[in-house]
Amino acid sequence: MKMLIDFLPIAVFFIVYQWTKDIVISTAVLIPATIVQVLFTWWRYRKVERMHLVTLALVILLGGATVLMGDGAFIKWKPTVVNWLFAAGFLLSPLIGGKPLIQRMMEKNLSLPRPVWMRLNLAWVGFFIVMGAVNVFVFMNFSEEIWVDFKLFGMLGLTLLFIVIQGVYLARHLPRDGGSGPPGDQRPSSRKEDQS
Repeated sequence: MKMLIDFLPIAVFFIVYQWTKDIVISTAVLIPATIVQVLFTWWRYRKVERMHLVTLALVILLGGATVLMGDGAFIKWKPTVVNWLFAAGFLLSPLIGGKPLIQRMMEKNLSLPRPVWMRLNLAWVGFFIVMGAVNVFVFMNFSEEIWVDFKLFGMLGLTLLFIVIQGVYLARHLPRDGGSGPPGDQRPSSRKEDQS
């Protein structure tokens, strides 16, 4: 349900674009769809993730500029700005509060040694930087229609691929004794592995 809510605004944007082939109209619909997403999330869960708030602010700012100026370039920059802001947030997170952001997000369900958390956090930094750069490459070198397809299918596919790769990496650091010890247990036999 939550994942469906997360992708609702981009799905609405995609459907309206396929119907109208007009990025300004699609963006004009994206803005209220994103506002509804945030309001519904607050109503349903009584909290809104920072990611949603950042996205909402950029949709209003860059989407508003697209609608007011009649120029799709503003909204095309939004995925890059969002990804690069997240890259900066993940990169700087260990300096604020002492823990990498990925650890704060996942530590309730997973216990890992600090070096593993740090590598995982840096992997997310790299992922966000690459995603932002790929978005710029696509919208500067391909048609608007291809960019709209990439925004929905390409970015979603690359994100799922990265999550699978992350899962494979994390599997190396989970306990191998059938789960009798806590995840990330610092047994002598696993210390060497945790440094890999």
